[in-house]
Amino acid sequence: MKTQREFPKCTITAKGTRWVEGGHPWIYEAEVFSIDGDPENGALVDAVSEKGKYLGTGFLSLRSKIRIRLVSRNANDRFDTAFWKRRIRYAWDYRKAVMGNDIGACRVIFGEADAFPGLTVDRFGDILVTQTLSIGVERIKPLLFPLIVEVLNEDGAGIRGVYERNDAAIRALEGMEQGKGWFLIEGLPTPESTVTAIVENGIEYLVDVENGQKTGFFLDQKYNRLAVRRIAKDRNVLDCFTHTGSFALNAAAGGAAHVTAVDISETAIAMARANAVRNGLTDRMDFVTADVFDLLTELLNAGKKPYDLIILDPPAFTKSRRTVQSAERGYREINSAALKLLPPGGYFATASCSHFMPTELFEKMLLRAASDAGVQLKQIEQRQQAPDHPILWNVPETDYLKFYLFQAVRN
Repeated sequence: MKTQREFPKCTITAKGTRWVEGGHPWIYEAEVFSIDGDPENGALVDAVSEKGKYLGTGFLSLRSKIRIRLVSRNANDRFDTAFWKRRIRYAWDYRKAVMGNDIGACRVIFGEADAFPGLTVDRFGDILVTQTLSIGVERIKPLLFPLIVEVLNEDGAGIRGVYERNDAAIRALEGMEQGKGWFLIEGLPTPESTVTAIVENGIEYLVDVENGQKTGFFLDQKYNRLAVRRIAKDRNVLDCFTHTGSFALNAAAGGAAHVTAVDISETAIAMARANAVRNGLTDRMDFVTADVFDLLTELLNAGKKPYDLIILDPPAFTKSRRTVQSAERGYREINSAALKLLPPGGYFATASCSHFMPTELFEKMLLRAASDAGVQLKQIEQRQQAPDHPILWNVPETDYLKFYLFQAVRN
């Protein structure tokens, strides 16, 4: 590097250099050969090869195995207010391009896919919900969050509050505490309620951004719900792991004869029922608080097959590579049970939201589950996350949601 840089220099091993030059924005602890000076946790640092070649600038994490998260590979970038506002505008313009007018409830920033490492920002109507999982973003959020509100409100979004969902245990890996609450922004009074209303696929939902899972609502399955809606007409539907009722409500809105929505959480079931009332769909729906594994077993033991469309949208069964095999067994058990419950020609939707469960392994599991159930899977659709959750091909961690729609054909 011939020019004098303002950021501390971190020298990266040859292996780490190849990794970064291949397009991945993470540099692991083992690949950092040396760090000049004594930079603070979360500070911006330059990554250079052992020969001094500039590789990029990113946030340093002294506690995490991901030691540096790159935010730029351009040595001319200045990380000032204009830079971050430009980045936010770029992310927001992308959403407007790929989602059209369907941006009232969407993911505004999707971490590394938008070059904001460790940051998630979801929009639920006039409230933004953030989750910060990197110490670098944590340090600059007093600058960043007001800018996000500013960019969206310049487009008439009418954002009136930012709620932080920093209750993820993974924050400890970056040396950060857990917590949640309103982020105070000058000029914005704190909203009185953490419950807000959104419209998705023409269905109205109440979203509890304080107590709902993750940021309060799963936006990534938006268009997969429409795929289920298209085949739900006149069918008896079982929606497992319903959360706030999104798949169930789409099935009911699609003309299902009856929909049973199941979740182990009483709070989730209460919200799902409220959403059904809100949309005038309670005449064709019922709600059950139960463990899905136990419920499917009970139905199998009863020897009845009351449903001709079953939906499985479970939480991630694995959050690390170490537990993939046990997760595979769990997925196989629950998918096999659901397929056994279907009558000949019944329909089946199944998903996995874990990046650590690769597509190839998930599909092998489905083949085994189908064999266990004595059925063949006739694929209708294979889908992924909605485009407001963009997939960077050089960053496989951004590719996580697998969704399949089948007809189950008896052997």
